Amino acid sequence: MTPSLADTAEATWARIIPFLRPIEALIRDPEISDILVNGDRAVFFERNGRLEPLAGVTVREQSLQVAARNIARALGDEISEENPILDSRLPDGSRVAIVLSCVSMGGTTLAIRKFQTKRYSAQELVRVGTVPACVLDHLAVAIERRSNMLIAGGTGSGKTTLLIALAALIPEDERLIVIEDTSEIQVTKPNVVRLEARREQPHLPAVTIRDLLKATLRLRPDRILLGEVRGAEAFDLLQALNTGHSGTLSTTHADSAREALTRFATCVMMAGVDLPYHVVRAQIGEGLDLVVHLERRPGKRQVTEVLRVHGYNAPQDRFEVERVYARA
Repeated sequence: MTPSLADTAEATWARIIPFLRPIEALIRDPEISDILVNGDRAVFFERNGRLEPLAGVTVREQSLQVAARNIARALGDEISEENPILDSRLPDGSRVAIVLSCVSMGGTTLAIRKFQTKRYSAQELVRVGTVPACVLDHLAVAIERRSNMLIAGGTGSGKTTLLIALAALIPEDERLIVIEDTSEIQVTKPNVVRLEARREQPHLPAVTIRDLLKATLRLRPDRILLGEVRGAEAFDLLQALNTGHSGTLSTTHADSAREALTRFATCVMMAGVDLPYHVVRAQIGEGLDLVVHLERRPGKRQVTEVLRVHGYNAPQDRFEVERVYARA
């Protein structure tokens, strides 16, 4: 973080914290990743993968609403009864989601996901029990062989953390293009281009993940790192996978490795493409090489399954996969 950005981030927090004094200690604690305020009823926080209540502490509804308006104002956004939902990012990379009490029945709801400055190496993920050593060996070979990989799991399961750790294994002489909706992926390589989508703003049109993916193909990437597949951009990513852009890494939300394949296909269809569903699935079977699934469990995040994709069996309408690893 540059000094000017750090100053901006501190100034933004300084405008917000006076209205959130009951949770100031949580905001300033570097060990806490998420802060969840359920109206004036309860506060929860996540530390080391475990969600805990903040005993005896609540935030008054009036303070929440004032904080919401100040957060929006500080970020150049607006939140009101006409626009009761805010989803934005603070200058330090922390994400803030707010739903006002006019549509949140228990009172204004606030969720802060703090930007994590700590980056785990692949070996550290083995040490803390997220990735078994045998799985890391397999994934390291996959990176070396430029396999296309989809990392799946639920919210907070460690998908982005694993992607960043694997990206660190990419050779230094390769050109990486990182595409995200909200900036999270920090890759320290000599030749990295980071692209971030932009929501529509007054006098400024939106720049979508699809727009950025199309631009990326003209920027001579050796590898594409896409923060998350969750919509029509899956079609553009699939075209890249099947036109020689190997070594791609991306994430998606899914409850299992197999479900991640189905979700990918569903997202492709959201682009409104004139392709039969079985053709889309066949292209995924050709383009993807590995699916890694993670789960968040009390106190830790773990890789639960790794599938190698060998193609798509059209007569039986199923992906041909090999289970490389399954947690016992």
